[in-house]
Formats: sequence, C-alpha cells, structure tokens
Amino acid sequence: MEQSIFEKILVGEIRSEIIYEDDFVFAINDINPVARIHILIIPKKRIDTLNQMNEEDTTLLGRMVLVAKNLAKEQKIDDTGYRILLNTNSDAGQTIYHIHLHLIGGEELKGI
Repeated sequence: MEQSIFEKILVGEIRSEIIYEDDFVFAINDINPVARIHILIIPKKRIDTLNQMNEEDTTLLGRMVLVAKNLAKEQKIDDTGYRILLNTNSDAGQTIYHIHLHLIGGEELKGI
C-alpha cells in the first residue's frame, strides 16, 4: 500500500510544520482552511477510514479528541466554540484515506 500524505509528512518526505506531536498522534495546520483555525489531528497509526477502526483503536480515537480539546484551549477558541469533524469516505468529503480529525474554529461557524 502506498504511503498516505500524512505518513510522508511524518517521515519528513513532505515538508509540513508539525504543531503538536506525541507517541500516538501529530497535528498540522490544514493547507485549505475553512476557518481562521483549522488543524488536522492525525494518528500515527494508519487507519484508512472510520469503518476500519476496531476495538483496539478506541483509545487512539479518544486520544485524538483529547488533543483536539487541548489544541482548542491553546488556540484560545475553547470558550468561544469549535467543531471537530471526521469525514468517512467520499460522500462525506474524505479525500485522504488516513483518518484525521479537523479542529475548526476562531470564527462563527455556519452549517451543520
């Protein structure tokens, strides 16, 4: 299986500023932000879609949500509000098949 763009970023093959990293996840700014703050929280373990997650991955997903919460606080959007989003497959808008959470905020968000 070919490496995802996120795996290439993690190993330094593609340059991107990693704004957060621990043993399980890392975070980067989205290159096509939909709001003032748009950060991607990405597991180091590749899981193509939410549909491929299993019982052993539940802790990892919880870690991703906790990192999103902490980054929201760091970005000072925790009090005003933010959205976290995980797209699954093409109808939902997933374009990179390596799960990732979008942390979106810093302005009033419309829509869903």
